[in-house]
Amino acid sequence: MELSHEFLVEDREFTSYDDFSQNCKLKTPENFNFAYDIVDRYAREDSNKRALVWIDDNSEDALTFTFADISRESKRAAYWLVQKGIKKGDTVMLILRRRYEWWILMPALHRIGAIVIPATDQLLQADIEYRTNAADVKMIISYDNPHIQEEIEKAMPKSPSVQFLVTVGNEKREGWISFHDEYSKLDPEFPRPVGDAATHNTDPMLLYFTSGTSGYPKMVLQDFVYPIGHIMTAKYWHGVVDDGLHLSIAETGWAKATWGKLYGQWICGTAQFVYDMNMLKPDKMLQMIAKFGLTTFCAPPTVYRFLVRQDLSKYDLSKCVRFSTAGEALNGEVFDKWLEKTGKKIYEGYGQTESTIICGNFKEYSQIRPGSMGKPNPLYKVEVLNPNGKPVPAGEVGELCIHVEDGRPLGLLMGYHKDVSLTAEAFDGGVYHTGDNVYMDEDGYVWFVGRKDDIIKSSGYRISPFEVESVLQKHPAVLECAVTGVEDAKRGMAVKATIVLSADYAERDTKELEVEISTFAKENTSMYKCPRIYEFVKELPKTISGKIRRVEIREKDKGKDADKIKQDF
Repeated sequence: MELSHEFLVEDREFTSYDDFSQNCKLKTPENFNFAYDIVDRYAREDSNKRALVWIDDNSEDALTFTFADISRESKRAAYWLVQKGIKKGDTVMLILRRRYEWWILMPALHRIGAIVIPATDQLLQADIEYRTNAADVKMIISYDNPHIQEEIEKAMPKSPSVQFLVTVGNEKREGWISFHDEYSKLDPEFPRPVGDAATHNTDPMLLYFTSGTSGYPKMVLQDFVYPIGHIMTAKYWHGVVDDGLHLSIAETGWAKATWGKLYGQWICGTAQFVYDMNMLKPDKMLQMIAKFGLTTFCAPPTVYRFLVRQDLSKYDLSKCVRFSTAGEALNGEVFDKWLEKTGKKIYEGYGQTESTIICGNFKEYSQIRPGSMGKPNPLYKVEVLNPNGKPVPAGEVGELCIHVEDGRPLGLLMGYHKDVSLTAEAFDGGVYHTGDNVYMDEDGYVWFVGRKDDIIKSSGYRISPFEVESVLQKHPAVLECAVTGVEDAKRGMAVKATIVLSADYAERDTKELEVEISTFAKENTSMYKCPRIYEFVKELPKTISGKIRRVEIREKDKGKDADKIKQDF
C-alpha cells in the first residue's frame, strides 16, 4: 500500500544534507483536511492500522485505537458538535491534559472547520477570562478535574461568548454537559462538507496562545496545511517509522503536542504512545519505553537530565531507533552521558509555536554537533540578520529570520489573531522575525544564543515576565518587580523575581515576605510560572525613559546557577 504521506512528499532517502536541502519538497493538495485526507484514508486502506496506544497511572492495561476507531469516533464527535451548534469558524477550547479524547476531538473539529484552541489545565480564572474574550470562545471542553473546572466556572461571569461547558470523563458536574453520555449515542457518520461549509487550505484551523514579554499572550493562528509542514518534524527530525510507536512528552495544551503527538507522526504512519502520567517519574518513564517497545522518543533536555541519572542498563531501549530533544539548549554533558550509557545519540531541533521545525539534526544527513540546533529545514529560507536586516558573517550573532518574499512557507503562522500591528511587526522587511538570537558557523550549523526579548524557558515551558509581574504586583508589599530567568541545572532556567518593596513593608523581615509573596503567587498563577528565587532591592535598573532593564539583572546573574543565587540572598 502507498503510505499516506507519499502523496504529500516523495518517499526517498537523501545522500547528504545538501541533497536533502535542495531536493526535499512537500506537495500541497487542494483543500487539504487532516481528518478526511489522513485519518479517513488510513481507515479505508488499512482499518487495523494502529493509531494510538494510551495508558495512565491508574490503568493496568493500555487502550489501543486503530485509525478506523479514530475515524469512526471523530465522525461521531463531529456530528455531536454540530448538533450543539458548533460550525465552521467557531472557536472551541480543549483542556484535556493527555486524555485520549483529545485525539478524537481534534480531528472532529477539523472536520467541521472549527478553530481549535488547545489549552493547559494549569490555567487559572484570569487566564481563562482573557482567552475566552480574546478568541470569542464558544465552547470549553475539559476533562473531569475539579480544580480546572472550578477555575473555568469562576471565569464564566466575564466570559459572555461561552455557550457550552462540556466535561469529559467519569465524573459528572452540575451545569456541565457530559460528553460521553451524549456523543456515544449518535451515529458515526459525518460526510465531508461541501459548498460554504467546506474547508480550504487558507482557512484558520488552530489557535495557540503563546507568551510574550510586552503584553498578554499572543494568539498564533495556523491554517489547514499546517499539518503537512510537520512531515519535516516527524519524518526527518523525529525519524518516525511506518507502524512504529512514538512518544513526545508534552501535555496537549502546549504547541509541542501538535508538533510531536499528532500531525506529522500520523501522516507518516506511526502510532502515538500516550502516557497520561500524574508526574514525571524517570524510572516509570523508562519502564514504559522498554515495555511498549517505543521506536522513537522526544523530550525536553530537562527530562533527559533526569533519565540519564538512572541505571539505564536495567531498561531495554533497543527498539528505540531515535531520541530527540527541543525546548532549550541540550547540555553537552547530557549528550555524552546518554551516548555512553545507551549507545544512542540525541538529535536536537528548534522551532516555535509559530512554526514547524525551523532547524534540526535531520536523519543522518550531517554529523551532530552537540549544543547546536542543527541545520535549517529545507522548507524555510533561513538567514541570520542584523538589526538593519542585513546578513551577518559566519560566527557573528544576529536574529534568526525566515524569508517570506516569495510567499509564506508551509507550517509558518498565518499571523497573530486580531492583531494587525503585531503581525506586521513579525513579518517586517519581507522576513518572519523569530526574536531569537543565534549564530551560524561556517558549515551551516545554527547555535542558539538567547532571546531577543526576555522570554523565560523553564522545563520546556515558555514564560512571559509580564504575566508573572502582573500577578506579583497585586500583592501590597510589591511596589515594583522585574522577572527574569537564571541558569538552573534541573530546569534549564529558573524564574527569579527582583522586588522593590512598598513603604509599608520596607522594614519587614525579607525571609517572611518571601514566603508570603511566594504563597500569594502560587494561589494566583500557574505553578510553572511561580518564581523560585526572590531578591529584594532598593530600586530596579531602568532606561532613561523609565523602562525596566531586565537585561542588566540577567547580566548580574550570568554565570551563577539558581542554587548559588539563593544562597547569596
